[in-house]
Amino acid sequence: MKPATRPFSTYPGRLFTAGLMAAALTAGGCAMPGTYDGPPRGAVHSRDLPADAVPRKEPKSRYGNPPFYEVYGKRYRVMESSYGYQERGVASWYGKKFHGRKTSSQEPYNMYAMTAAHKTLPLPTYVRVRNLRNNRSIVVRVNDRGPFVANRIIDLSYSAAAKLDMLRDGTSLVEVTALSYDEAPPPANDVPVRAPSAKPPADAVAATPQPPEEEEHQVYVQAGAFGDATNAERRYALLRSNGVSTAFVFEDDSRSPPLYRVRIGPIREVEQYDAVVSLLGDLGISDSHLVTD
Repeated sequence: MKPATRPFSTYPGRLFTAGLMAAALTAGGCAMPGTYDGPPRGAVHSRDLPADAVPRKEPKSRYGNPPFYEVYGKRYRVMESSYGYQERGVASWYGKKFHGRKTSSQEPYNMYAMTAAHKTLPLPTYVRVRNLRNNRSIVVRVNDRGPFVANRIIDLSYSAAAKLDMLRDGTSLVEVTALSYDEAPPPANDVPVRAPSAKPPADAVAATPQPPEEEEHQVYVQAGAFGDATNAERRYALLRSNGVSTAFVFEDDSRSPPLYRVRIGPIREVEQYDAVVSLLGDLGISDSHLVTD
């Protein structure tokens, strides 16, 4: 049965369409495309952000786990299990526009909790999200569906995005890894979540919370890996002839015989990554992925 759909978006760049179907896949609050979403009024100091979610054994949600659902004419098949899942791509975040509204699992969305939305992982699933630029990582509980925007693989709560230092840019290149309930993070002191009606701390400022400086990692798109240097040079030439001036061949001699990896980058912005992936798709290269140095 094809579900009816209704579009809505969140800031920045999150386009989420809820499919209303017999399997009761439901989603959170509805806003028309282009409406503004963002952080809460006032700022939350980094010390007031909650601790990471702690994986625990939970049954699948009664809601949000149909065998498949359809959004904007595209069908998504919900995974039977999250075991072994790992993916790299773009994370976005959503905030006050949807605070308190129901998620796909029918739980209320709490922008101050460590939660996330994903298109196909079973609800709930615990995942580790690592920012590929600064190597910060968090653990969140996936309890919602989305985001339905090209290359976006996960939508994070406000608090989760703050802990990854991605509020200002709105999006970030990340790695998402599913965790089992026995892969809990190291114990940490619980930090109370600020209530929606609470005033910001006295020393909070309008700017987003700034985490400690961390080493920046270089991120690249790998557009192919070949055992034959000639094939690697052919792929490299294809990219260069189509305007990819940052393409290069990296000889990986950590293995024998060596592997010749064709890479593009470094990738510094999500918009740059989106453009590269779009071009590679036009060239028929569909197996590209993100790598770090």
